[in-house]
Amino acid sequence: MIARHALRLNLQAPTTNALADSTEARDSDEALVARARGGDFDAFELLFERHRGLVFRFAYQSSGRRDDAEDVVQEVFTRAYQNLHRYRDEAKFTTWLLRIAMNLSTDRARMSQRRASLEAQEAAGALAWMTVGDTDDPVENLESERRSKALRQAIGALPDHHRNMIVMRDIEEWDYKDIASTLNCTVGGAKLRVLRARRALRDKVLAMMQEGGAL
Repeated sequence: MIARHALRLNLQAPTTNALADSTEARDSDEALVARARGGDFDAFELLFERHRGLVFRFAYQSSGRRDDAEDVVQEVFTRAYQNLHRYRDEAKFTTWLLRIAMNLSTDRARMSQRRASLEAQEAAGALAWMTVGDTDDPVENLESERRSKALRQAIGALPDHHRNMIVMRDIEEWDYKDIASTLNCTVGGAKLRVLRARRALRDKVLAMMQEGGAL
């Protein structure tokens, strides 16, 4: 009787280990990626829950800002999901994720530096030429009228995405937080879009004024 019981235990042990190994294999990153490629979004959600902390820590160390790090996490996994077909199993999935995070963090750092430079230029009065002031000098008044007319025409000629920024920020005087909420982006992203729109507007006005005939 004891011998039979011992035999039964010995037979059951490998079965339990086999089940554990099977479960581990089924829940591995590689297996989840394969399922996600096949359209199983639940599998990708498991990957997100498993590795979002790792990506957040990496992004936070790069930027030092929690909001930026959270944005990077969302964008990393969005890009990963969209590009699962490009993932090669010879690299660890986490290595691939962190490579995406590194590229995004680098891009955001460059954008932040560019935005800071543009904001510094704006603060120094780089866009002050757009301001139309009253003066007793008829020549200056005429020049102001030409600038005003060129400005109106240039705003109308801008692409929609630039014109909307000028209207929201410079005409309607929206707060950047409201612009960011409308665009579903960060406040920093809204500032950068406004500054790009202003630069496009400046270039358009200068071109119109140089042409002369357009006025």
